[in-house]
Amino acid sequence: MQVEKLSSSIDAKKYLADLGVDAGGSSVLRSKMQTHLIYIRDLHVGAANILKQDALSIGADLAVPKGTIIAQTPRVNCILIATTKHLKILSKKELAQPFGLKILAKYLQDILKVKKPNNFKVMGIINANDDSFFSQSRFVDSDAIKKIELMIEEGADIIDIGGVSSAPNTKAVDPKEELQRVEPILKAIKEQRLYERASFSIDSYEPIVINKALESGFNIVNDITGLANDEVCKLVASFKAQAIIMHMQGTPKTMQKKPEYNNVLSDIYEFFTQRIEKAQSYGVDDIVLDVGIGFGKTQEHNLALIKHLEHFLTLQKPLLIGASRKSMIDKISPSDPQQRLAGTLALHLEAIRNGASIIRAHDVSEHVQAIKIQKALDNI
Repeated sequence: MQVEKLSSSIDAKKYLADLGVDAGGSSVLRSKMQTHLIYIRDLHVGAANILKQDALSIGADLAVPKGTIIAQTPRVNCILIATTKHLKILSKKELAQPFGLKILAKYLQDILKVKKPNNFKVMGIINANDDSFFSQSRFVDSDAIKKIELMIEEGADIIDIGGVSSAPNTKAVDPKEELQRVEPILKAIKEQRLYERASFSIDSYEPIVINKALESGFNIVNDITGLANDEVCKLVASFKAQAIIMHMQGTPKTMQKKPEYNNVLSDIYEFFTQRIEKAQSYGVDDIVLDVGIGFGKTQEHNLALIKHLEHFLTLQKPLLIGASRKSMIDKISPSDPQQRLAGTLALHLEAIRNGASIIRAHDVSEHVQAIKIQKALDNI
C-alpha cells in the first residue's frame, strides 16, 4: 500500500475520472472536496444559533464568538466552514428560517454559482506621458508603436494606452493636453490596423480622449473613476465597447491620504453593484471589474483584496488586477520600481488563483510564461 497526500487545488474532475468514478458519483464527490470559508458580519444572534445547529447537523460548522449561545450580544460576526455539498443543503434549509437567514440563503446560492476562470489575458501597459511611476513604461509616437508590436509578439491580448499618470499625488491634466499626448499613437494604431492583432484599451475618463480612441479601433475603456461620468457611459454604449470599472477612493491627488473603509471587501462590492446597475441602465453590458490596487487603499487593504478576490466573483463579471511594480511591493521588500518584477509576479499569480482573469502588467513575456506554468500546475 502507498499513501500520498494530494494538494487541495487538484483538478478533482480529472482525478476522479482517472479512478473510474461514474459521472453522477464524481459530481457528488467533487462537492465534498472543496471547502468554503464564509465570513458573515452583523448576523442576528438568533440566526447565528440556528445556523450553528443546522451546520453541525450536516457536518459543517460555524465559528461564533464566546457568549453567542446565551445571546450575550444582539448581533455577531461569524465564519461558516462548509463544503460545496454543505452549502447546497444550507442554502435550501435556511430559506425556511427567520432572523435574516433567507437573505443569507440567497448569498449562499450566489456563491454556488461561481466558477473560477481557467482562461487568462495579459494586458500590456503603454504610457504616453513623462511622469508615470515606472519610467520603462513611458513611450512616445514611433517608440510606442515598436513597443506595442513587441508586446503583441510576446503574447499580450490587450494593450492599455494612457496619457495621464494616476499615481498618488499627481495633478490633473487638461483633457486637450491628454488627447495631444495619445493622438499620434491612436492614429498609428488605426493606420496600421494594429487593432486586428490585439484588443486596445484606452486608460482615460475624459470623453474627448475616449471618443477618439474608440474611433481609432479601440474596443475597451479602462476608467479609473468607474464610469462616474454619464457621457463616458453613453460613449461606451454607442460603440458597444467593453467597460473596465475600477474602484478608487477619492482622486489620484487625495486617494492615499488616510483611506478608510467600514469593511473594504463589502464596501467595494457595494460600489461595484451600484456601478454595474448604472452601466447597464445605459446599455453597457460588457463589463470588467478592477478593485483598484493602490487607489485609495492601505497596504492591508491591498493584500486583503488580492487574497480574498474570489469574493467579487459572485458579481458574475471578469476581474482585472493591476499590481504591476507598485509601491505595495516596496513596503514588503524595499525596492525601486525597476526591481519589483518578482514581487509583481507573486501578487499576480496569487490574484489568478483567487479569481482574476485579466492581469495588467508592464512585463508581458514574463507574465505570459508565468501564467502558462501556473495553468499547467492547476491542470494536474
